[in-house]
Amino acid sequence: MDSQAPPPPSSLGGYLQLLFGLRHPVTRRVYLAAGVGLFALKWVCDSVITYAFLRRVFNPLAYAVPLITVREQLLGVTHQTPVPTAFHVLGAAAALPFLWVGLTMSVRRAANAGLSPWVGTLFLVPVVNLLTMLVLTVVPTSKAPTAWVAPQQIYRPSPAAGPRPALDASMRASVRGVLGGVAVGLAMTALGVYGLRTYGVALFFLTPFALGAVSAMLTNLRELRPLGHTLLTALVTVALTGVAMLLFALEGVLCLAMALPIAAVVAVAGAAITWVILSLGRKNTGPVVACFVFGLPGFAGLEAKLTQPTLREVSTTVDIDAPPEVVWDHVVGFTELPPPPEWFFRLGVSYPQRARIQGEGVGAVRRCEFSTGPFIEPITRWEEPRRLSFNVTSQPPSMTELSPYRHVNAPHLEGYMVSRRGEFRLTRLPGGRTHLEGSTWYTLAIAPEGYWVVPAEVLLHAIHGRVLRHVRHLSETDPRNIAVARAE
Repeated sequence: MDSQAPPPPSSLGGYLQLLFGLRHPVTRRVYLAAGVGLFALKWVCDSVITYAFLRRVFNPLAYAVPLITVREQLLGVTHQTPVPTAFHVLGAAAALPFLWVGLTMSVRRAANAGLSPWVGTLFLVPVVNLLTMLVLTVVPTSKAPTAWVAPQQIYRPSPAAGPRPALDASMRASVRGVLGGVAVGLAMTALGVYGLRTYGVALFFLTPFALGAVSAMLTNLRELRPLGHTLLTALVTVALTGVAMLLFALEGVLCLAMALPIAAVVAVAGAAITWVILSLGRKNTGPVVACFVFGLPGFAGLEAKLTQPTLREVSTTVDIDAPPEVVWDHVVGFTELPPPPEWFFRLGVSYPQRARIQGEGVGAVRRCEFSTGPFIEPITRWEEPRRLSFNVTSQPPSMTELSPYRHVNAPHLEGYMVSRRGEFRLTRLPGGRTHLEGSTWYTLAIAPEGYWVVPAEVLLHAIHGRVLRHVRHLSETDPRNIAVARAE
């Protein structure tokens, strides 16, 4: 039994404050109970989402393995079952509250155990977080635990307090925080992207957290500022880091816009945790944040060597008022497509324009022209008029970055979202119609995959849809099909 244990909450609001707030201390009994309960609740949430889309549920024991790739393999979605984009969107949205609760409770549990609250931030580090949670569950409450004061009580001025800090002093603190955070963001981007050539958890998850922590530490270096002021400074830091990357031609507008949501949320979490720890009067905050920042390159390098992308399949279908024999010819090769109406294609995302083939049968080479260059696709399966399969041996950049500069050479444009192979399947329907399905197998070497797979598959479905709609138009207006329709 933990000594000095606070009384349990007496209302629903109290329990919500315990879980989501930063005020209440967390004993090991509360930490264990919350961990088990939240694990069960998240299993229920993910199982409901999985059953709604895939008609399957996770095995509770297998679900305990905290790897997305393992869970997808258990569900059979890696190769066989196309997963709707909404599945990933809902899964990512459902994970965010659990992420916040796990992080804040781990920090408070570390303080309650007499450890540095920074130990709790190891909850963010993959694999290490499992050991961290185990330690925090076992270590008892310290006889002199770190006081955990309600944030709203910290900045309340006493009657004897002097006037509020001058505006210029507050602005100087914010500028100090912004400059420090931007420096961390740019340094890690340059090292991770151009040095290690990796777009992983270290870049998109741990770096924004470090950026927010550095920004908060420097903003509150000489005097504790209000929490809102600190969080706003962190958000400005994220925005200015993105602007600097744009101006230094490190990235383009579209990729920065897609990265902004996750970077902003994680940076705010880093700033909030740092502010609370500073408010406790911890003197080791600077060295701990510095160790965290300087440890990022090592983690990024280890991640680059150990991680392997998952092979995923995306399938899109369309029904066509023409027989497979007519549709087949327009699948093998198709004429010029009209300009795309979708806004993201007009902003630079690569889109298909035409396709032609050299030869016939297995060994023939299909050349699908995109706006940024050709896909070279040697045929591996030719079953006229039912199935056409091909590998992808060469592909162009995934987009032309929108930027003030003529050319942005961001490494992620080539070799990180890679099409491995594709296939068209034609199924004969009653009434001389055809069900056409187009599939692409791809790998995405950008983490966290659960976040980036959402825009990736939205784009792939849009590309598939553009091609399939064009094939449908060509097939339904083909003179052979019109002649058959008139004869009937």
